[in-house]
Amino acid sequence: MTPTLRTPLTELVGIDHPVVQTGMGWVAGPSLVSATSNAGGLGILASATMTYAELEAAIAKTKAQTAKPFGVNIRADATDAGERIDLLIREKVAVASFALAPKKDLIAKLKDAGVVVVPSIGAAKHAVKVASWGADAVIVQGGEGGGHTGPVATTLLLPSVLDAVDIPVVAAGGFFDGRGLAAALSYGAAGVAMGTRFLLTRESTVPDAVKQEYLARHLQDTVVSLKVDGMPHRVLNTELVDRLEHSGRWRGLGAAIANAARFKNMTGMKWSTIVRDGLTMRKQKDLTWSQVVMAANTPMLLRAGLVEGNTKAGVLAAGQVTGIIDDVPSCAELIDRIVTDAVARIDALAALRGSANTAP
Repeated sequence: MTPTLRTPLTELVGIDHPVVQTGMGWVAGPSLVSATSNAGGLGILASATMTYAELEAAIAKTKAQTAKPFGVNIRADATDAGERIDLLIREKVAVASFALAPKKDLIAKLKDAGVVVVPSIGAAKHAVKVASWGADAVIVQGGEGGGHTGPVATTLLLPSVLDAVDIPVVAAGGFFDGRGLAAALSYGAAGVAMGTRFLLTRESTVPDAVKQEYLARHLQDTVVSLKVDGMPHRVLNTELVDRLEHSGRWRGLGAAIANAARFKNMTGMKWSTIVRDGLTMRKQKDLTWSQVVMAANTPMLLRAGLVEGNTKAGVLAAGQVTGIIDDVPSCAELIDRIVTDAVARIDALAALRGSANTAP
């Protein structure tokens, strides 16, 4: 039987183990989320890549597969964010997580309905802000993490956030085993959140060939690119990413437009939609035109790799832990060994202190 670790996170959410599976687009669907929650962790559905109707169906399917708490990740800037929040409340989803900080009124609405609010943040000042708005906890991701990430390593970012707020802090970026969980708890975190490690589980719907691509990579095989969508994005260094990284301004624009056309045809997206979204991104984030076109199609680039299995033309978000992971366990096996190992390491540390007290 898996031992337990009681932390402010497990108490807040009502889960057995302080382990969170992050809301990875195209990856965190009902299969992975329900398996994580059934294993005693907190699974989080990724809704940014879902339409409202798809999210509604995903929540229903997840509820049919688990009676345990789970969460949904929402883009706070989505045009239908309000409708999605109403859906979470109506379906009594346990946790609402956010990649971008939700406004104070949205946090209040969720909390009034009994939904736990857990934004992801990348700096201590952002944690302070959302805590002052009523967030119940935060996930803090260091630069080792996959997908959109920041420049500060978890080992420095985590303590800076812990010193700044008095709500539970969940550590993300570079975690994959019991050593990491024990270390995070030693820092004062309430648990760990993992993306890449859960992507490489049996319940993850990522094609097996893509999982093997991840397993074959080494610690140096990820890159933080600004040319995927204009923001720091840690991904596997695929043929497409390498071409973008080494392309000049005009060549990069040409490659971006070619990819835009390819994915437009695959998805049926309208050029007007791509242009409108791109113009908004360019204004808000000061992107180049090449980045604008790529940013508008980033979800499709991720889909190509993570759903269609096209590792040459797709973008594969990946944490640095990709280079140290070497197996594809079930979620239950993964969480069991992480927690069991963490407890053993915590006990070993306690024994060190005990032996010091008995020394002459």
